[in-house]
Amino acid sequence: MVEVTYTKAEVGEREEVGMKRLFDIVLALVLCIPVIPTLAVLYVVVTLRDGRPFIYRSQRNATFDKTFDLLKIRTMRTVPDHENVGITGGHKQNRITPMGKFLRAHRLDELPQVWNVLKGEMSFVGPRPPEPRYVQARPNIYKQVLLDRPGITGLASIIFHSHEEKMLAACESLQEAEGVYLRRCVPRKAALDHIYHLNKSLRLDLYILYLTAAKLFPLPGRRAKRIRG
Repeated sequence: MVEVTYTKAEVGEREEVGMKRLFDIVLALVLCIPVIPTLAVLYVVVTLRDGRPFIYRSQRNATFDKTFDLLKIRTMRTVPDHENVGITGGHKQNRITPMGKFLRAHRLDELPQVWNVLKGEMSFVGPRPPEPRYVQARPNIYKQVLLDRPGITGLASIIFHSHEEKMLAACESLQEAEGVYLRRCVPRKAALDHIYHLNKSLRLDLYILYLTAAKLFPLPGRRAKRIRG
């Protein structure tokens, strides 16, 4: 029988991962109280205005070699699957419905991802899960990024998301959007995700969640006000 031993650093990391997972489960269960009725209302409104499907499923990477279906409320007009590929740039803006714009602006389209968190596919805080096409295009980057469980929000989401949206909105084709995303966005987000990886803690997660909330609500604090703009 082989005896497995762990260093203090490894034990500490395993305990940290366990605490983070416990935090995710507890927060997800608490959020289910307001999220479930909110989703019920949005289901009625969205299906009446934009039809079905209500939920949009997007294949994403949970780890470098494992994928899952990320859940969102559909915010775009439906098109054939072969046309529905790649990052959202200016070339896709005319597909976003008026209701979709409202949902995106208030991050309400992300609410179904509470289910992804409960299933253990995501965390509340971590790098945003990439599509497999981008993992294949930048494997060296994503081997490092996907050391952490992907999150609904994260350091890169807080600091770089608005700038990324502006750059991609100026793209007029899928090819242009893909080029901008891979050359300019992915490396910058990966650098921020690496900073998170080196400094991750429950305290940092709580701070990132606070700053995420500050994007939507007038919360106190100098950085919160700067995030809200």
